Amino acid sequence: MAEPPRVPAFLAKIRAHHAPQTVQTAPIDSTTPSSTQSPVHAGGNQTASTSTSATGPNGATTPTTVIPIAPPPNALYLPPPAVPTVEEDLVPPENFAAVTHGVYRCGFPKRRNFKFLETLQLKTVLTLVLEDYPEANLQWCQDQDIQFMQFGIPGNKEPFDNIPEDVICSALVAILDKRNHPLLIHCNKGKHRTGCLIGCIRRLQSWSLTSIFDEYRRFSAPKSRAVDQQFIDLFSLAPVWAEVVEKGGGLANLPDWLMLTLPLPLQALREAQRETEAQRATERERRVANGNNGAGGGGGGPARIEMLDIEPLPGVGYEIAAR
Repeated sequence: MAEPPRVPAFLAKIRAHHAPQTVQTAPIDSTTPSSTQSPVHAGGNQTASTSTSATGPNGATTPTTVIPIAPPPNALYLPPPAVPTVEEDLVPPENFAAVTHGVYRCGFPKRRNFKFLETLQLKTVLTLVLEDYPEANLQWCQDQDIQFMQFGIPGNKEPFDNIPEDVICSALVAILDKRNHPLLIHCNKGKHRTGCLIGCIRRLQSWSLTSIFDEYRRFSAPKSRAVDQQFIDLFSLAPVWAEVVEKGGGLANLPDWLMLTLPLPLQALREAQRETEAQRATERERRVANGNNGAGGGGGGPARIEMLDIEPLPGVGYEIAAR
């Protein structure tokens, strides 16, 4: 059975103030009826006053009458204010935030965060920790049909303890494949290693360094690291784009980010690929139409659709400036 709603404090005070009161009336003759009917509140229900007789030491009968005193109708009978229902088990992880469309960041997810993360309908969890991933988190990923990617990198605490650029590059290639979205990026606290990776994403989105460092410091405060900001500044984007084309999802699977800026050679390559795909689609439609009209249908049979033999595009160099 559902628990009754809690009475607000202001309404409890009103009820206590207008609670039924016991009053003593003057002695009456025993022939007087023990109860009388009297309306209490003209605007509400008609309530009868009840009397009980008590015999005093001199033999006189003194009735004790309970007279309910009706409160103002607009005070007592107002419904209690609606109490908003909050899902107490929807707890976001530490440092959780949306990075861009289809990409989120946070600290290490714990059991109490699983319900919240399920609302994101994630496809991929990308972790930057070096240690073995907890069995409970792996089981949760399996239960939710979420692919798990681990690009372990050490924390960049000292100048000689550098973040491996090849690992960051591989992580960026996975992030730039929209088939992995929605995607969650995390390390232990969601501050430094995650901040470096997010800073490189902002470089891909052509953010200014001032905006990139401001975002990094907001999440890493109060322990922002100059070496992390130096890494973001000096990281080369050329190998990332090269791996996207050669090993990653290709230009066709790049995410639809408004701020994503491709180098000029890759922009030309993507436009050429789009034109090629459009030509192939047009040719397929033409062949199907000719088959339906009886041309090339082999005596009225179904038309055989063949892929076009298009010459490969000329090679495009990937000597792209880092900025």
